[in-house]
Amino acid sequence: MFFWYFPAENDSAYAPVVLWLQGGPGASSLFGLFTENGPFEFDEHGKLQKRNYTWSRTHNLIFIDNPVGTGFSFTDKDEGYARNEKDVGHNLHEAMQQLYELFQWSQDGGFWITGESYAGKYVPALAYHIHKVQNAIDTRVHIPLKGVAIGNGLSDPIHQLKYGDYLYQLGLIDDHGLKQFHDAEAAGVKCIEKHDMDCAFDIFDNLLNGDMVNGSLFSNLTGYNYYYNYLHTKGDNYGQIMGEFIQSSTTRRSIHVGNLTYHDLDTENKVEIFLKRDVMDTVAPWIAELLNFYTVCIYNGQLDIIVAYPLTRNFLNHLKFKDADLYKVAERKIWRVDDEIAGYAKHAGHLIEIMVRNAGHMAPTDQPKWMFWMIDHLTHYKKIA
Repeated sequence: MFFWYFPAENDSAYAPVVLWLQGGPGASSLFGLFTENGPFEFDEHGKLQKRNYTWSRTHNLIFIDNPVGTGFSFTDKDEGYARNEKDVGHNLHEAMQQLYELFQWSQDGGFWITGESYAGKYVPALAYHIHKVQNAIDTRVHIPLKGVAIGNGLSDPIHQLKYGDYLYQLGLIDDHGLKQFHDAEAAGVKCIEKHDMDCAFDIFDNLLNGDMVNGSLFSNLTGYNYYYNYLHTKGDNYGQIMGEFIQSSTTRRSIHVGNLTYHDLDTENKVEIFLKRDVMDTVAPWIAELLNFYTVCIYNGQLDIIVAYPLTRNFLNHLKFKDADLYKVAERKIWRVDDEIAGYAKHAGHLIEIMVRNAGHMAPTDQPKWMFWMIDHLTHYKKIA
């Protein structure tokens, strides 16, 4: 598996280790590195520059292309691709044990798993695997897991397949469109309840996701070709700029990937094809168990569509964990950073739920200062709201 590691700029010997995982399935974590929270970013002219609010200021920050077949992480055989989140958790755990051996990170700093979007599955998968394996057998390396942070994460589709009312309230669909969404969502839930995950994926894909179809219902009704921020109907060209940089011979030599093929949400996305039946499955029981032992931060950008804040709230309201009743009555507090209203937060036991104001699906891109503040406070056990 391909990784890119950046030691903390301050006190790297004792800084927390933070792993970032991208979503997709099949999206390279180099997207997060260059467009969200790594030490480098591209300016408006496509030139590389230092990012002001990189998470590597105070963390040993590592990006892994996950699952195998994503980015520069490769396999020569179809058997090497992950079929489910158990495969993902196992493979990432193997990689992290090797990295702890290689870099000899301090046990005192702790290990935090972070990511966004479909990493709403990957993050709990790795955390749960570490939790179960380290408590059951003697692993060759102890990984000091302290907590996780999931941004705009798809974790429990049966309770997050709720787009119609949200889009209607935004004014993006009318009554006719609302009925179409409600009908499709009800059909998707029935497929999940019958454990027909192929059926559920096809409904989700035709409804909004649009990975394996040419034009979703969402796109046809709204004209949008972008579902990461409802203020924008189409995306920017940073992905193309990043791709050209990564594919350059100079970069390839520098990161030691030779002539490996780089895969990032390819047209024929084999990672997603092999994980198709996993997409609409849930990791909610794993998250519920993790909440008994570790900090779990669930944050959402206010302006997202694909994993909108109300969808995440619906998932959390149905999550069966020991502090569920406390969560439902917990006071929502204003979250401020330097006298700016950054968003709103709720606490219940080990759960921290945060809504990030004026941010879309990629919250660290839209609000870099606030998101650095959030992760730094989280990993150093400082109060958030």
